[in-house]
Amino acid sequence: MQSLLPTSIQIPKVLTIAGSDSGGGAGLQADLKVITALGGYGMSVITAITAQNTLGVTRIQDVDLDVVEAQIDAVLMDIGADIVKIGMLASPEIVRTVAKALRRHGVKRIILDPVLRATSGASLGGDDTAQAMIAELFPIASLITPNLEEASLLLGREISGPNDFKLAAQELLDMGPQAVLIKGGHLDSTHTQITDFLMWRSVEDELEVILTKEFKHYRVNTINTHGTGCTLASAIASYLADGHDLPHSVAKAIAYVEAGLEAGRFLSIGEGPGPLWHMHDFYPTALAKEKGI
Repeated sequence: MQSLLPTSIQIPKVLTIAGSDSGGGAGLQADLKVITALGGYGMSVITAITAQNTLGVTRIQDVDLDVVEAQIDAVLMDIGADIVKIGMLASPEIVRTVAKALRRHGVKRIILDPVLRATSGASLGGDDTAQAMIAELFPIASLITPNLEEASLLLGREISGPNDFKLAAQELLDMGPQAVLIKGGHLDSTHTQITDFLMWRSVEDELEVILTKEFKHYRVNTINTHGTGCTLASAIASYLADGHDLPHSVAKAIAYVEAGLEAGRFLSIGEGPGPLWHMHDFYPTALAKEKGI
């Protein structure tokens, strides 16, 4: 149905398809905070309801497949999306449902964060789910963003450090996505510098070429890291939707996450590792002594 009011202002529209985090630090709650903070219009499809807080996940309830599909249809048939970000898909059946719906709607830009392991180490999807992602979503993904444990699970072998990133990224790229970002944040804390490795397909002089870029940055000294993976993927999606190219979007997203980690260092949210601070540009945080009080 056509709107009754004329509209002339357009903002980037980002749809997140992900699980709900009752603690608010990760999942679609984090996604929507990021999209809003970066100037986009966020929409959501809930794939699972989790009971979780800063201490961990205590229960996961998948949403019925027909309800997942209906949410996708409702958003894309009316509002549409400039880009879709996919997070937690807890079963092979949900993976296939999401992939089928996105193909049916002709979605062209998809950022897939293959959420198989939470930052805390909790399992959020097994090998069957990983294989379904490879078969159904990798071929239509613009970018996948696995952490070290997820890359290891997807490849069936351990990815232990930056020296493994290039080969691992090439093997993942060969599975079908247009680009791969391997995140190095899960290296143990003795690694004070983090390397994220991006590999993507491009076209030069009508020929496909493979390009790579490393992003090196220092680890922020904080325990409040809940939701970093969701946040990074949503930030990349938001910057892409706003017209930035892929490497620029990744660089800006990494900087956004770093600022959120820095701003969240002293926040006290829950009894365990809390979230980064997504709204750092709007509500800065600092200790009293840092303010000169």
